[in-house]
Parts: sequence; C-alpha cells; structure tokens
Amino acid sequence: MAVTDLLTIITEVMLYQISYHYFPGSVLNVTPMCSVVRVLRRAAIDCSVWFTVAFTFDRFVAICCQKLKTKYCSRETAAIVLSTTGLLLCLKNIPHYFTVNPIAIINNVPWGCNPKLSFYTTPLWVGFDWFDTILNPLLPFVLILLFNALTGRYVLVASRIRKGLRGEATTENRTDPEMESRRRSVILLFTLSASFILLWTVTVIEFLYYTATGKIPGDFTVSEYILAIVGVMLLNLNCCTNTFVYVVTQSKFREQIVSAMKYPVTSIRRVMNKLIRN
Repeated sequence: MAVTDLLTIITEVMLYQISYHYFPGSVLNVTPMCSVVRVLRRAAIDCSVWFTVAFTFDRFVAICCQKLKTKYCSRETAAIVLSTTGLLLCLKNIPHYFTVNPIAIINNVPWGCNPKLSFYTTPLWVGFDWFDTILNPLLPFVLILLFNALTGRYVLVASRIRKGLRGEATTENRTDPEMESRRRSVILLFTLSASFILLWTVTVIEFLYYTATGKIPGDFTVSEYILAIVGVMLLNLNCCTNTFVYVVTQSKFREQIVSAMKYPVTSIRRVMNKLIRN
C-alpha cells in the first residue's frame, strides 16, 4: 500500500501535475511520454485503491473467519494476490495510452495530451469509461463498506458476548483492554470508509454529471472545471490517507518510527564511545 501510494505521488503529482504546470517545455510533455505517464498514473491510482480493498478483505478474514485465516493470511497468499492484482490493473490501463491527441505540433514534434473527442462519444470508449469508473472507485466503495461493516458487526457482537461472560453490568465502570482494542478497531474501520468515500465523491459526481448531461469535460465552464480539479486533488489526497489510517495508527509502526528517529543519535553516541575508549 505504501509503495503504490508513493508511486501515485510520483506519477500523478510529480510527473504530471508539477511537470504540466511548472515545466511545460520538458520532455514529459511530449505526447508519447505524456501518454505513458497517463497510463502509469492511472495504474498507480488503481493499485493504491485495490490494494486497500485487498488489505481490508485480509483484515476481514483475519478477524471474522478463523478457519480460513490460517490458509489465506500468509505471505505467499499476499504475494500472489498483490502481484496478480497489480498485473491485471496495469494491463487494464494500457488503453489509456490511445485516448489522447496532441495539443500542438511544433517542428513535427507532438506536444501535450488532450483527451480525444471520440473518448466521450464512441460507444466503445464510453463503455471503457464506464468500466474504468465501476472498477475504480464504485466497486471499491461497495467492497470496502461491505467488509468493514461485516468486520465491525463481528467485533461489536463479540464484545457484547465477552462483556456478558465477564458478568459486567452496564452501570459498572471497569476497563477491559480487549474491548478497548476492539472499539478502536471499529473506529479505525469506519474512519477508513468515511475517508475513502468523502475523498472520491467529487470525482464520482463529476463522472455522473458529464455522463448524464452529455457534456465533454473539455467544454466545462469555470465552475465545472474547478469541480473536476478539486476531485483530482481529493483523490490524490486519498492515496496519502490510506497508509496513514491503516499503518501510522498501529503501535508497532509508531515504535519503528521512534526507533528510526533515534537511530542517528544512538549511532553517533556509539561511535563517540568507541573513539573515547580507543
């Protein structure tokens, strides 16, 4: 997840957004290179989202399906799932290379990438656009909500059973570390769902808008264009929050961060002690 999120930042933000706005004459804006970057950034975004779905399903199996857990939750299974998902998503995004035309031709060199008019009118490309949007983010919406809802329900039911077995009355105020851990897990699950849905909602609205109205994004008014740009900004932000929500909130990860921050100090101290002893 962290790798695909980093790749999204590199391809979408650095190679596309920054290059397009601040270095318009760079080689990245030549149409063939621009088309390649378009494929790479779409693949990185898809992998970021679908790796989150895969991890959500992995958590669901680990918490709710104890019999399947020993077979599914392993390094080998994770490697197979991630490699297969990544390969299929990369192949799925290859058609994006052929969806653009150059904005201008200077000295027989095509510059820029402008979506073809046929992309919004030809049935084949319209179908591909629908397939692309259903695959990301509509289907991940449903799957993440489903797995998190089932996991949250399981945790809540198990917590009630545990509370009953411990014989705790609702008026008693005794702390149960296990129930506190489960409560934090439920909060984490719903935080991820809410974050994903909120940050992708604008992009979905924009897609439904130009599909329903038959309006081409290239002919958007200023307000419509701003809506589309805000949608892109928010979906890029989602790639940052996924890793934060799932990883940074884990105690072991925080311990590793603290250890990494202390490492330069401890290394210098170790070297100084060795020099003093010598």
